[in-house]
Amino acid sequence: MPLSIERMESMPKPHTPEVKARAVTYVLERLDRYKSIYGACQDLAPKLSIGAETLRRWVVQAQVDAGDRTSPTSEELAEIKALKAKVKDLEESNEILRQSAIFFARELCATKRYVCRRAVRDRPIQAVVAA
Repeated sequence: MPLSIERMESMPKPHTPEVKARAVTYVLERLDRYKSIYGACQDLAPKLSIGAETLRRWVVQAQVDAGDRTSPTSEELAEIKALKAKVKDLEESNEILRQSAIFFARELCATKRYVCRRAVRDRPIQAVVAA
């Protein structure tokens, strides 16, 4: 039975930041023995009980954060994620406001048509008196 996206997002992460940092350090210290990061991660990941692709992504992101590679840093990625969430929230708010405006415009038009058809325009306005 496949997990839903909502359930997957709420699952705890299996690796702590300390484990991640130690694994990245372990790979970076031994990187000169391998032809590529991919090869190093394929060889070292089983020893660390971590998926090879997961380890490779951690190492590449660590290199980006250190300035060795050009790509968005972790801070920039976090900011991009927050901005995307904000844009999504604003788009949802705008859609709600647009639908509300359409609804009330229809109500207003329906009321005007009703009043015009019945010729109620000349009805005297009743004032509400505060007691």
